[in-house]
Order: sequence, then C-alpha cells, then structure tokens
Amino acid sequence: MAVEEVDTIVIGGGQAGIAMSEHLTDCGVPHLVLERHRIAERWRSERWDSLAMNGPAWHDRFPGMEFPNAHPDSFPNKEAVAAYFEVYAKKIEAPIRCGVNVRTVERRKGQGGFSLDTSHGRLDANSVVVATGAFQTPVIPPIVPESSGVLQMHSVGYRNPDQLPEGAVLVVGSGSSGVQIAEELLLAGRRIYLSVGPHERPPRAYRTRDYCWWLGVLGKWDLETRVPGREHITIAVSGAHGGHTIDFRRLAAAGMTLLGMTEACEDGTLTFKRDLAENVAQGDANYLAVLDEADAYVRHNGLDLPQEPGARVIGSDPECMTNPVLSLNLADAGVKTIIWATGYASDYSWLKVDAFDDQGRPKHQRGVSSEPGIYFLGLPWQSRRGSAFIWGVWHDAKHVADRIATQRRYLAYHAAATAAGR
Repeated sequence: MAVEEVDTIVIGGGQAGIAMSEHLTDCGVPHLVLERHRIAERWRSERWDSLAMNGPAWHDRFPGMEFPNAHPDSFPNKEAVAAYFEVYAKKIEAPIRCGVNVRTVERRKGQGGFSLDTSHGRLDANSVVVATGAFQTPVIPPIVPESSGVLQMHSVGYRNPDQLPEGAVLVVGSGSSGVQIAEELLLAGRRIYLSVGPHERPPRAYRTRDYCWWLGVLGKWDLETRVPGREHITIAVSGAHGGHTIDFRRLAAAGMTLLGMTEACEDGTLTFKRDLAENVAQGDANYLAVLDEADAYVRHNGLDLPQEPGARVIGSDPECMTNPVLSLNLADAGVKTIIWATGYASDYSWLKVDAFDDQGRPKHQRGVSSEPGIYFLGLPWQSRRGSAFIWGVWHDAKHVADRIATQRRYLAYHAAATAAGR
C-alpha cells in the first residue's frame, strides 16, 4: 500500500487543531488535520450537560467569527461551542479527517520527517503539530479504595444529577469544574460536601465589566510565567446561569458543607487537612486584589464606570469554617458518590520522539519543541496565561505556523541549491 505523504500533519481537531489549520493555510503550508472522533469532541461528550463557557461570547472566540445567535455578554453552552468550531472549520475549509486515531509517531530513520501509524494506515510528514490539548488522562488520586462501596467518578464522567445514585455527594476539587458541579447538585436538592483546596476566585464582573475584560486591560492574560509557588492553583469561576461570582460562604449558607483538602481514607472514613479557612481566605485575598487593581485602573484612566461598594462585602465565616470537619465517615454521612474534579495528566506515550523532559512534559519554546519538526499547541501557559483559552490558542497557532513556514523556506532553498549544483 502506498504511503500518503503530507507536509504537515496536525493531530487533534479541537480548537487548537482548527486554529492551526487556519494559520497553516494562510502561510501556504499543505497540511492535514487528524481527529480521532468528531470536531470538538471533548466539548460534545466529555463535559456535563449544563456546562457553559467560563468566558463571555465576545471574548472566548476566534477573531474571524463571532458566536452566531448569541449576545456578546452571554455564556454559550457546550453544544453552541462545538457547533461554533464545526462551522468555523467549514468556513476556513480546514482539511480535517475525522475518525482517524494516531497510534504512534516516530522519526523516519535515515531521512527527515516522521512516520505516523494510524487506524487508517501510515502517513509520512515533514512536520507534526500535537494539538491534543491539556485534558488527556483524568486523574483520580488513589485515596478511596474501590471496595468502599461508593461510586467514584472523575468530573469528565459527570453529566447531570439524575445519573447519580440517591444520597449525599462529595466533590473533591474547588476549581471551575468542581464548584460548578457541586453547585448544580446542591440546587438539585442533594446533600453536598465540597473539598476546597488553594484557588483563585476572580469576580465574574465588576463595575459592569466582566473579569475577562479586567484581566485583559490589566495585562494579566499576557503574563508569561506563573507566580512562584502558585503554579498549581485552580481558578473558581462560572458562566452558569448567566454567569456569577463564586462565593464559598454563600454556598455554605445554602447548605453545602465545605471541607479542607482531602488527605486520606481508612476504614470508610475520610480525613481532611486543617486548611479550609486558609484556602478560602487566600481566595478572598485574590478576589479583593483584582478589585483593587480595577479601581486603580479606573482612576488612572478616568473611566466612567459606576462604583460597586457592595462587591467588597465579605460575609461571615460559616460553621464549617470556624469548626471544620476533619473526618467524615462516608456511610454515616450517607455519601454514595465521590466526584473527583482533580484535573488531568498528559499522555504522550504514543509520541516516540525526543521532545520531553524526565517527567514526561514537553520541552518547547512557545510550542516549538526540542525535537526539530515536532510542535505543540494548546498547552497551558504555552506562551502566556491566556494560551489555553480559545482566543489564546489562536494567537499561539499563528506563531507556530510561522515557524513551520520558515523551516519550509530553508528546506526549499536547500533543494533548489542542490538541484543547481551549488
């Protein structure tokens, strides 16, 4: 069987792969996008039913197209997001092949480029862009044994309250996924325990402007490095129900029991760290710091934005913070389900190239890897804080496409010089 040769292959047909395709086309680079399922599959089948974007429609999009039939300040649901990318791919005539699973990528021996073993045969390419994103392998810490009799699932498997058995639910993780799922279950009448770790909780909006706008004008999206010591801090923000600020005290007042970080499990009893009050206080400090910077920006630039003194009111600490629960017997508490909103790990075992450090993380500079011809796109903090967001990945793709096009020009010169005997 003849081997198909393509100059550049992009692996992944989500937001990163589509953005990459647009810029490769603009640079005149022949390419092919391979997607193992459907376009934007993770938005379709790996998110809960009620998920809405965490950024408003005017902000979280590609520059070339607005969200159709959506108010700029609204938060489109996951179906609208998947449809957006499908329409965008057609708009730019992206050469995407769906249903193609890439099994391995390895450098071709004795010649340049790479060989890809796929579910539809072998393909060869000069360059490969890994646009599979950061959400690859769900992580469930090995804390609660499977023999506990409690249903355990990662947040990627959660869809809606009706899928869970009757009884209380423990949600572990206070980032956007964990807190949104916990709030949905609370509103559905469930008894909810939420394990809260270190986090940031920006205001959903302040002085009539969404926090995405504030982070933009304050230069936060363009930060190139994370604050030391806060590399693994999650962000608690929500676009559900039209968007609102996450307030853990409000959730506690509504009946949710807040817990510190989940520590261990023995004989059906979970133990928690004594860090709940500290974690919530640090989140409050982050929240107030954003308000302080926003107020200073308004003053310095003479903006006519209404003051919002009520935004600075921090409620009193609930009982679960002043007298924290340090252990919880799952059976006695009636907990029948544990949802682990504990993030993802990367799995590049199929990528047989020298592009990773000793911990399996990509070695790269703004997506250009240490292995010539291998590129990454859609990584958190790939070039700046906004890299993992829809608009951020579009800009990162432009840089990667330019690097690929530059390398093609060097190779084209070599071929021409060789043919001319130079």
